[in-house]
Amino acid sequence: MISKLTVRFAIDKSVYLGVTDFLLTSCRFQPKKTDETLSEHLNTKTISIMKKRDHYSPKIIRKIPIPLPNTGFMHRKRNTYYIRAIICVAFIVFVLMQLHVFNYTDSHEISMLSEPANDSIDAMLAMVPSVLHKFLTPKSRNHTIAAHLLHNNSSTGKYNASYTDYYHPPNISEIKQQIAKYNELQIVLNEDTFGPLQNDSVIIVVQVHTRITYLRHLIVSLAQAKDISKTLLIFSHDYYDDDINDLVQTIDFCKVIQIFYPYSIQTHPNEFPGVDPNDCPRDMKKDHYFIPFFINRAIIRKCNNALYPDLYGHYREAKFTQTKHHWWWKANRVFDQLDVTRYHTGLVLFLEEDHYVAEDFLYLLDMMQSSIGSLCPQCDILSLGTYLKTFNYYTYNSKVEVMPWISSKHNMGFAFNRSTWSTIRKCAQHFCFYDDYNWDWSLHYVSQQCLQKKLHAMIVKGPRVFHIGECGVHHKKKNCESNQVIAKVQQVLRIARKSRQLFPRSLSLTAATLVKKTKLRKGNGGWGDRRDHQLCMNMTKSSNES
Repeated sequence: MISKLTVRFAIDKSVYLGVTDFLLTSCRFQPKKTDETLSEHLNTKTISIMKKRDHYSPKIIRKIPIPLPNTGFMHRKRNTYYIRAIICVAFIVFVLMQLHVFNYTDSHEISMLSEPANDSIDAMLAMVPSVLHKFLTPKSRNHTIAAHLLHNNSSTGKYNASYTDYYHPPNISEIKQQIAKYNELQIVLNEDTFGPLQNDSVIIVVQVHTRITYLRHLIVSLAQAKDISKTLLIFSHDYYDDDINDLVQTIDFCKVIQIFYPYSIQTHPNEFPGVDPNDCPRDMKKDHYFIPFFINRAIIRKCNNALYPDLYGHYREAKFTQTKHHWWWKANRVFDQLDVTRYHTGLVLFLEEDHYVAEDFLYLLDMMQSSIGSLCPQCDILSLGTYLKTFNYYTYNSKVEVMPWISSKHNMGFAFNRSTWSTIRKCAQHFCFYDDYNWDWSLHYVSQQCLQKKLHAMIVKGPRVFHIGECGVHHKKKNCESNQVIAKVQQVLRIARKSRQLFPRSLSLTAATLVKKTKLRKGNGGWGDRRDHQLCMNMTKSSNES
């Protein structure tokens, strides 16, 4: 009985010790330098056990492996594995947390942009440095004088004067005198503070009509731009307004000059280029209810431009033709007539009153100009704007693309130098006779039909010039004073600033979207009157004479 139990015990323990020995051997816990010593120790133990087995059952002889002495090596090895595992788990957790934070931030910012922006006055002011609030706070002389009038009346208890006794808006004759004075004197404001214009400085030309609210925000955005103090800011007006003049003349962050388009509707309300009483109404040629269709009613009436409708049979509308006249006049004026700019060879950037610029727009414009030689030797125009509704700064903050200049896509915040202007001016006849009241489509026609080499543009994918106007020549809405678009643009730029997407270190050229070759489209009309053709051509002739 004892012999059988002993044998079973020996076998069970042999199995256990054999497994243990296998694990120890496979894990290589034994030090190589003690192999001989351990082997001798193992043999000694085995012989001792065998002698004891002979006492009980001399017929059964089994070698029973004995575990090695505990040297602590296995414990240290196990701790090393634990430490490595802990480090790996910690690293994985860290990476997952970073990805979670990035995704949360990105999705949070996207959700912020999708939410309606707070366009209240207080919210708008909160996003602008307090030192610039003076540009956003209306200080209309009308309001100021009205408040002064009410204060005097309340203190005396009598109403002794009317509002018109304090402020008389200038009449047409006075406006013409003021315009002539501004254009003759060519006074550059703040030149004593910022010094004369340098040849490599950027000239910024802003076309201004009557939308002072948008103009305020444009000025605020310009004030926050890097290196704005090195520029010359030219405001080109086609409407004389004392409140707008006061706003422009409060600018103190760069050199400023005002020029006034002298052939405006405001100064010529009842004569060409305004609306002459004897001009043909727009649709007169089609108005033949009581006259046979083959008789032109405009000719019968003998109105001024009866023989010169546009290609769609319509007659001119002064409010539309003025925009093209103004753009062509200011380009001639800046490049060829103003004393301070007529010999300037640097970039001229064209903006409008309802644009808004990013704080690094000049920085990026300079990078684009420096990269023309390597990225786009054939480029004539640099474009900073876009009409897209969404902006992906994470992908396109430092990317540019190159393609032929397209009027409907690249006409916002674009710049060119005197060399490009010289080639355009030589095609004045194509610009001035093309039957399209849009200056940008007319310039596109010049590129397609007159220039030996079509205009090419380098366009920044992440825009630095934005369109904030809700209403204009082509679009009318119920609420033209809405600040919602302005608030959204400010929010986009704030997110780009926080995520360090502005002021890129370098530019990279991305593959441009394929532009299908399209047949040259005919103009939009509105420019069939020969008087418009002649006025436009005279602007270039006067530039050559000066």
